[in-house]
Amino acid sequence: MFRKAAVTAASNGNYWRGQPNGRLPSLDSEQPAQEEKVVLKQKVTLLRGISIIIGTIIGAGIFISPKGILQNTGSVGMSLSVWAACGVLSLFGALCYAELGTCIKKSGGHYTYILEAFGPLPAFVRVWVELLIIRPAATAVISLAFGRYILEPFFMQCEIPELAIKLITAVGITVVMVLNSTSVSWSARIQIFLTFCKLVAILIIIVPGVIQLIKGETQHFKNAFAGNDASVMGLPLAFYSGMYAYSGWFYLNFVTEEVENPEKNIPLAICISMIIVTVGYVLTNVAYFTTISAGELLLSKAVAVTFAERLMGNFSLAVPVFVALSCFGSMNGGIFAVSRMFFVASREGHLPEILSMIHVRKHTPLPAVIVLHPLTMIMLFNGDLYSLLNFLSFARWLFIGLAVAGLIYLRYKRPDMPRPFKVPLFIPALFSFTCLFMVALSLYSDPVNTGIGFAITLTGVPAYYLFIVWDKKPKWFRKLL
Repeated sequence: MFRKAAVTAASNGNYWRGQPNGRLPSLDSEQPAQEEKVVLKQKVTLLRGISIIIGTIIGAGIFISPKGILQNTGSVGMSLSVWAACGVLSLFGALCYAELGTCIKKSGGHYTYILEAFGPLPAFVRVWVELLIIRPAATAVISLAFGRYILEPFFMQCEIPELAIKLITAVGITVVMVLNSTSVSWSARIQIFLTFCKLVAILIIIVPGVIQLIKGETQHFKNAFAGNDASVMGLPLAFYSGMYAYSGWFYLNFVTEEVENPEKNIPLAICISMIIVTVGYVLTNVAYFTTISAGELLLSKAVAVTFAERLMGNFSLAVPVFVALSCFGSMNGGIFAVSRMFFVASREGHLPEILSMIHVRKHTPLPAVIVLHPLTMIMLFNGDLYSLLNFLSFARWLFIGLAVAGLIYLRYKRPDMPRPFKVPLFIPALFSFTCLFMVALSLYSDPVNTGIGFAITLTGVPAYYLFIVWDKKPKWFRKLL
């Protein structure tokens, strides 16, 4: 049942219900039962924080099809410039979140910052859309890529059956859910290992590319800015594709309460991660163009596989495995982080009360993790996943832009708030403007799909008044809930 806020701590078997200020009951034999407190422990070190960010950003896209930017820029040189510019712009957004994460020391990411700056209604709409559509669909899409590429070495000579892909995908999703429900430490350790695999996969592409450059294979870089001229609409769409490839830099802010020394580690983890990802993305694309022409890249279904087949022979069989591990890392990092948003939203009274409960022995927000499992399975086997993501991709940037605009608003609304890390004001101004510009562009360039997504997002408004504001619900309605 939905509730306004939990104001007391109450035991329920293996779980404890949290309080809205973030202090949750834990076991302590010297205190009375009602004063015991169980908390989400601070187990996210600097290395684990870096692995969460890098491991979530680097998914399948950089290995499979980095052609969205090339299509909309029209030249090799401009596409590489956009990759670099999107990295810098993403770093600006990440720095804004570093300030927000160090002055608002609560987990929850976008939801918490919008709640602090603009109040409960927009915050509820954000978590409503995330829970019902965005996260289940996004998890299903990245896990489908995992299923396809983990099976690729076994079906080299024939098409992979769709049922086999979905079954192995369902197993992968279940494993990730169980892992995140069982242990924070183990999910973090596996994330570090998977991040290492991602970086190895990128190096497998970059090193041969550098060798090709040393050999003088630069024919595809001659007249790098010549080619089809980028249209007025094409360049902004190229930035949209690039920003999507870099998305994930905000996930550490979803677990702020579990970060050791957040004032120091959040900014450090964000800066180190974004530098590594930006350099890796640009060099990976440079490596592609040492072997593959722009026209061939646009025709390739999996650029990394095409690149590996030309340069590495039989070793190219390892590339699909690394892509699958990369997707698994994105699944793990995304579920680990977003479950904390649901946990915090429940603690604030915006989601069912059970989602704010913590397992007393495992110290994991188990209900907030497993709530995604049935929704993701429904999306996996029944939903038109890519349409849903097209409908709602604009919602991500709308709320990220709103959260960063909230940073500017809080500078004036609460000037005395402690800010251990502070960015120049032009950085959040530029980033929030860019996000809102991309939202406006999507409304102009694809009004049908974006309009449907906008309508789905607006369903959160009546839901807020129905479930949260309306106190005098009839008994039959309460029983239904």
